Amino acid sequence: MKPVMMAVDDNPADLEVVASELAKRYAADYDLFSHTSAADALNQLVELRDAGANVFVLLAAREMNEMSGLEYFRRSRELHPHARRILLLRRTVRSATRPVLEAYSLDAVDRFVIKPTGSPDEGFHRLITEVLESLQSQQSRGTATVTIVGERWNARSYELRDLLQRGGVSFSFVDAESADGVELLRTDAPRDSSLPLVIRFDGLALANPTNEEAGRALGLRHSDERGVFDTIIIGAGPAGLSAAVYAASEGLRTIVVDQATIGGQAGTSSRIRNYFGFPFGISGAELCSRALDQAWSFGTETSVLREAVELQQRGSDFAVTFANGTELLSRTVVLAMGAAYRRLEISGLDELIGCGVFYGGGVSEAQALQGQQVTVVGAGNSAGQAAVHLAKFAERVTIVARGADLTPTMSAYLVKEIELASNIEVRAHTNVTQVRGGHHLESLILHDVRSGRTETLETTALFILIGAEPRTSWLPDSIRRDRHGFVLTGRHLSDVERIGPSESTADGPRPLPYETSVPGIFAVGDVRHGSVKRVASAVGEGGVAIHSVHQYLAGLRSGQLS
Repeated sequence: MKPVMMAVDDNPADLEVVASELAKRYAADYDLFSHTSAADALNQLVELRDAGANVFVLLAAREMNEMSGLEYFRRSRELHPHARRILLLRRTVRSATRPVLEAYSLDAVDRFVIKPTGSPDEGFHRLITEVLESLQSQQSRGTATVTIVGERWNARSYELRDLLQRGGVSFSFVDAESADGVELLRTDAPRDSSLPLVIRFDGLALANPTNEEAGRALGLRHSDERGVFDTIIIGAGPAGLSAAVYAASEGLRTIVVDQATIGGQAGTSSRIRNYFGFPFGISGAELCSRALDQAWSFGTETSVLREAVELQQRGSDFAVTFANGTELLSRTVVLAMGAAYRRLEISGLDELIGCGVFYGGGVSEAQALQGQQVTVVGAGNSAGQAAVHLAKFAERVTIVARGADLTPTMSAYLVKEIELASNIEVRAHTNVTQVRGGHHLESLILHDVRSGRTETLETTALFILIGAEPRTSWLPDSIRRDRHGFVLTGRHLSDVERIGPSESTADGPRPLPYETSVPGIFAVGDVRHGSVKRVASAVGEGGVAIHSVHQYLAGLRSGQLS
């Protein structure tokens, strides 16, 4: 059975145009239905649910006599909760669409689009295609680049799934104990191999590969490392990728490296809705994948799954040493390592990481939690995004927060979505004090700090998003940091903390914006003291830091910083 697309509009002429446009582009791959009656459409949705159909997209006119498009979407959501809902609007002035924008902000609709008035209407099709592409990516349709065979609740299996998801590599996961898993292990596994097994599209099979082995096999490295770079960017999150785009586009020989893959913490966000230029939101992985493509197009070299362990100054250059002993040389360095989610200090928790306990938003795990009880610990935007995304699959999501409510630490649009979600509950003034489970997480012990009471919460998965710790322990002492380990830059440095020239030069005052205590080394994004912890600010810092890099290099060429 093909995936389903359905359109509803009680204006026959308008519906005919919509149905015709859909048929021209999508009839070969989707079952298409159209109705002038919303009640008839709902009846068919019941039949499709009972038949096990996969309803991908529902389109409905905003204004209909029988019931409004929003009411139709509300009722249809109970039948097909994962279908995307697109509201069809007449071409009108923007002020008249405010109720639609409010509905969108409250997650009552997924998209809205102007009804096509002619054929072909490429604006209409662009939006439909974007929705279908998002669904296909989320549901892992199409040919997978990689098949992972392993145990569902296994830390290493989870690590590989998360790595591939954030790296934009399409994959499928097969439980080793299923019939398909047993057959794949019999036919594809090397002798005496251990799990998880990674099978590339061409049949190459790797038994429990290291991250570096998997990265090389999947072509995740694209770098020419000979000679001296103009700048090495350490960290491939939004700040690092922005710096890479601006550096390479302005003619600097640039390489960006990361100990994991692209995206950083942003790569685990299911949907970022407040980033400039994306009115319908974008996943963190997709945003960073586009940024990487943009950096590549300007000539940036990349090298992921590569951990930096030492940074030294050698004359006027810097040497970055990696865990495997290799080195890269550069005239400047941009630190963009971001920050790791702070650990929750509970006895027995670490033994369950990947086995029901996860740090981050759980994008790669959400579908496996269909109908389950899920818990999110945290009260920031990352926690809110994770809860909203998981609620699309889980039967119930519980947010555990230490504060009285979410409003001081979470964006208003996320707070509204959480309040309106019938399957999300917020437990305020509450801490997780114990985890229980053997091979897999089974329950949590919650403590209400106001009443002093404790209770047991049955849960299949726990997602922890409780702040961040900078990845700076490997840096030399000459790079000054605050008491939490965040790197001091620019105006946060006093003259006595700075090593090297601090006076004004022809190229501007020292230290330069985003420059650290070591001239020629810069820091941007979440790793930096005083950062805003937003994707937009990280992207902006990356671009501004490259302007400072240019100023520093100009000083080198003029001999002022020799």
